[in-house]
Amino acid sequence: MTSKIGLLMGSTTPPEKVAEVAREAEAAGFGELWVPEDYFFLGGMAASAIALGATERIKVGTAVVSSVVRHPALLAMEASTLARAYPGRFRAGIGHGVPAWTAQMGLTVPKPMSALRETVTGFQALVSGQKHTADGLVHGFTEVALTHPPAEPVPVYLGVLGDKGIALAGEMADGMVVSVLATPEYVAATREKLDKAAASAGREKPQLVVLVAVNVARDAATASMTVEQIKPVLAFYLAATGPNPLLASIGGNDALAEMLTRGGPEVVHAEMPDQWLRAMSVTGGTADARVAFQRFFDAGADRVVVVPLVDAGAEESLAAVRELLPEF
Repeated sequence: MTSKIGLLMGSTTPPEKVAEVAREAEAAGFGELWVPEDYFFLGGMAASAIALGATERIKVGTAVVSSVVRHPALLAMEASTLARAYPGRFRAGIGHGVPAWTAQMGLTVPKPMSALRETVTGFQALVSGQKHTADGLVHGFTEVALTHPPAEPVPVYLGVLGDKGIALAGEMADGMVVSVLATPEYVAATREKLDKAAASAGREKPQLVVLVAVNVARDAATASMTVEQIKPVLAFYLAATGPNPLLASIGGNDALAEMLTRGGPEVVHAEMPDQWLRAMSVTGGTADARVAFQRFFDAGADRVVVVPLVDAGAEESLAAVRELLPEF
């Protein structure tokens, strides 16, 4: 059986190590490997190709490529190449992209939702073997058709946060990738919105893939340290993103906004409640992790993808998670 727990490859993974990480993930029993395209680290499509070529069974997806960095026709061509070479194993995760990074490339668009819709529409048409013509607000196509479309369409997962993005995922996509720092409460609310949008569009229930920050230890003495180890990482991300839908799900946005009026990550680190840590990450020993993973599945996640955020303890943490894979 394939585990419902997957692994997110670290964006700082050197390209020459991608094949090794992919082989280890498959051998360990992780059900999926997701490859980030954080600009300007690893190329998501290139790293996915390396990972697929180095493995035999594990499914590989991008989490996520920006809808404005590549023209959808180019993205569809790349995805189709991978899907033809490795049938049934590639997933295309597509999102808006981090605004600061896309701005560095001069790729800020006035209507990001339009860009995402046009990307998904064009991508799906092309990988289905259709000829596509469209004059969009962001992307245009004139009788574009792929020479080598795959035998089956490539599954599309949207990496979105807000209600408009969730509605679009339910309407058009095969699934949704939920950002790291999500809470079970956010997952449950998203599951309901996603399914409602899919039902309104007359579509099957989309898959919900949840990225989860993890720092787990196998022995009790070390387990007590895992929360403090991951805390500065969560504080950094919360300070960088500011109030957001993930934290809003547990009523934390007002408190975070107030903290940020007095400083940055150091203030958030000093003052963030334990409730935030428990809700937004998986820490402690293997028994704690088992309960925490189950909370996300109970909330409606179809798959949980481990994000080992603490570099110093990543190897130990992954070893602890591997013990739980047969249970999920």
